[in-house]
Amino acid sequence: MKEILEKVNEFFASEQFIHTPEELYAPIEYTLRLGGKRIRPFLLLAANQMFGGTTEQVRDAAIGIEVFHNFTLLHDDLMDKSPIRRGQPTVYRKWDENTAILSGDTMFALAWRYFLAQPHPRLREILSCFNQTAIEVCEGQQYDMNFEKQSQVPLDDYMMMIRLKTAVLLAGALKIGALYANAPQADTDHLYQFGIHLGLAFQLQDDLLDSFGNTAEFGKQTGQDIRDNKKTYLILQALQLAPDNCRQELTHLFSSTPADSDEKVARVLQIYNTLGIRQEVEKAISLQFDQALLHLNAIKTEEKNKAPLRELMESLSDRKK
Repeated sequence: MKEILEKVNEFFASEQFIHTPEELYAPIEYTLRLGGKRIRPFLLLAANQMFGGTTEQVRDAAIGIEVFHNFTLLHDDLMDKSPIRRGQPTVYRKWDENTAILSGDTMFALAWRYFLAQPHPRLREILSCFNQTAIEVCEGQQYDMNFEKQSQVPLDDYMMMIRLKTAVLLAGALKIGALYANAPQADTDHLYQFGIHLGLAFQLQDDLLDSFGNTAEFGKQTGQDIRDNKKTYLILQALQLAPDNCRQELTHLFSSTPADSDEKVARVLQIYNTLGIRQEVEKAISLQFDQALLHLNAIKTEEKNKAPLRELMESLSDRKK
């Protein structure tokens, strides 16, 4: 895992993102130099190497998948009015909203350029996977915005939304890496499902960390989902488990914006603790990791080839709570 991540970081260290006009590209440079976990390009390389692919074969695709991911973050931060990303001001706060929109649009086009830069006999299939993934990510974002206006959201609908918004990009990165290495379809399908369940676990962890994480370690302001009345697994589970009077209070808290947001966050967390919501979410996360492991075990390749993905699962399951 360490070797693959080092290679990913080398890709980005050697790549030039500043062009003219600088006002358009400076936010792109800023975003991509902030780092992050680089999970998506890591997955693409790991899947490719699992089936005998070469690093240079997928260099541009790995950069492209991360550029696309960061495009979604620029627009997501703007839509959510998030002030912090990876411990630093978000692009729309550091520059302005118009810049975040235009630089984000450019990143989407740049992602396509990276994918088109390297020829491959299965390029049409690879691009079709990337395009479908991009569409589904946008569908997931729309569902997320729709849910903000709905008074009730079933947990199954929420899981469908985060599958689209978060999990399909991890799954798509794995599938694309495997396609570059001409992996058997059955193994590619298992890799894709591995990515789906890994992505669901990852997003549920983000939901949990937003409420119970440490700002310095999480890289974002904690309690933001509560301040924004955002429907996450935590509040939806709480509404299912809470007695009537508590459910009414939660409904009121998530339909208003009190002057003292810190007081609102504190009260919601108090209710979560009373209902054991943290433990409920941790059980749901464990279930998704278990499902991911089943698909990883089913892939027909040497065990040593699976080691980077196993290491990733272990590192994600140890994220700070």
